[in-house]
Amino acid sequence: MEKQTESMIRFQNISKVFPGVKALDGVSFDIQKGEIHALLGENGAGKSTLLNTLHGVNVEYEGTVEILGNPVSYKNANDAIRDGIVKIHQEISLIPELTVGQNITLGHEPRKGMFIDYKKLHHDANEILSKMKCNFKSEDLAGSLSTGEMQMVAIAKGLYHNAKLISFDEPSASLTNQEVQTLFTIINDLRKNGITILYVSHRLDEVFEICDSATVLRDGKHIDTFSLKDVTREQLIKKMVGRDVSAYAVRTKPSPKTDEKVLEVENLSVNGVFENINFHLHKGEILGFAGLVGSKRTDVVRTIFGAEEKSGGTIKIKGTPVEIKNPRQGVQMGIGLIPENRKTQGFIKFFNNANNIGLAKMEKFTMYGFVNHKKKTENCNYYIEEINLKPSDPHYMTTHLSGGNQQKVVIAKWLSSDAEILILDEPTKGVDVGAKAEIYRVLEELLEKGKSIIIVSSELPEVLGLSDRIIVMREGKKVKEFENHNLTEEDILQYAMGVNEDDKNEGI
Repeated sequence: MEKQTESMIRFQNISKVFPGVKALDGVSFDIQKGEIHALLGENGAGKSTLLNTLHGVNVEYEGTVEILGNPVSYKNANDAIRDGIVKIHQEISLIPELTVGQNITLGHEPRKGMFIDYKKLHHDANEILSKMKCNFKSEDLAGSLSTGEMQMVAIAKGLYHNAKLISFDEPSASLTNQEVQTLFTIINDLRKNGITILYVSHRLDEVFEICDSATVLRDGKHIDTFSLKDVTREQLIKKMVGRDVSAYAVRTKPSPKTDEKVLEVENLSVNGVFENINFHLHKGEILGFAGLVGSKRTDVVRTIFGAEEKSGGTIKIKGTPVEIKNPRQGVQMGIGLIPENRKTQGFIKFFNNANNIGLAKMEKFTMYGFVNHKKKTENCNYYIEEINLKPSDPHYMTTHLSGGNQQKVVIAKWLSSDAEILILDEPTKGVDVGAKAEIYRVLEELLEKGKSIIIVSSELPEVLGLSDRIIVMREGKKVKEFENHNLTEEDILQYAMGVNEDDKNEGI
């Protein structure tokens, strides 16, 4: 006989309108008690808006949210937390100067008369941490923890508030593979204890590994809710984007790579970080950098751009040695860097699309100290069409765009600067499959226009699918260089993990 299920959450005809955008349009579906339920969709599909509605951030909306059969109407996020509805944010914000226990109980500390009862505080927190099998204590300073451990503290905080449902928003984005597996173990333990999990991720491998069922949103509408064992990856992607899109990076055009070397790096070093890095970049080529966390790939490309100071080595642009001591000089040399963290390093949150896209080359729109806003807007409109930005409004605030469209703005910023060499650090991090396909299309078009591209990516399918050549780094050293002919993930990983010690300094 089939096991009876009970609805933990029921969304009924949820609609939410922001100025000019209908973020949710009559969304209705159930999440069963004690399951791990994935919430999927492209960036801009309405996932964040629905989460904010559930967690008391959006207080004005149409429709009804029921928890265990009872309609709820939270006035703020604290109301939801008190009701056991807890959200683990993508970017964990703990107070580093406080202990783990103080962060877990913050605002709800146990008291003895007028004073905080620290003995009980640490006892209660340690009891939760022990159940989660954490290898740190309530008394430890939060600032001493790794990113993965900080996430455990956020979960412990939810358990302290007797969570009935915990939602995770892109929980693995900043975690190592080992930390991800630890997280999955804890999520499974939470489910065994009757806690319902709502899991938002763009990483479909994770979704199939950890989740029981899924709901797909598209353009603010509910598309389908289903058991994950009943669908394939391809079917799932089609539901998400409404068309067939490969989840993996695939070059669709012949490589326009030439013999001309636009960048040469010789014995580049930064003391204590990386040493004696040698490589070159051809015109019209995509050069991929692979490696595990801590391999110092990002440090190398930031040094080439001038964001970090080199301690030794030579950089040549089109055969001429250059000194790049800061990013301004990097821009002058025709280099653009699309950083890993687009929100803090890629664009200015208080600027609209026209201002952000024009940011890297303001002199194009400035005469006698005055900015020609009409020229700047025309420039933005040109790149909006080039990169297929949505919404296609130069005056739209970049910070309000979906993650994929924010990334397009950062790419357009460097195209507007006339950069010949583009360095992309984790170009599709936190970007949905549909936006990934758009970004890959843009990169191929840039190659045809004579640009040269370096990609740093932790997603091996992305490196393998896009790169003409691949450099593997480990612990601050270049350990292998491949021409990308029928390479596999195993080929890359054996060098990234130090399996082939005898060959680690060879190049092809």
